[in-house]
Amino acid sequence: MILPQKHIRLSESIFGLSSVILSLIHKPISFDELWSNFQKINNTGELPVHHDLDNFILGLTFLFTIGAIEEGERGKIQLCG
Repeated sequence: MILPQKHIRLSESIFGLSSVILSLIHKPISFDELWSNFQKINNTGELPVHHDLDNFILGLTFLFTIGAIEEGERGKIQLCG
């Protein structure tokens, strides 16, 4: 489920999910706000696959690991650089 493969589409993978999460971070944002914003598009069917909180956290962990996001002031999530 982490990597897209022959039988796993990009939208079902953590890589694909991470790109969606990254697109929601325009300014420093709390985890709760980010999760709420993600749920809005996740529950309306804008995404081809429904992701749960566990996958969302895996996506955030991946983004943190590759240095795309960091913890900012007061624990808010922000883009690096």
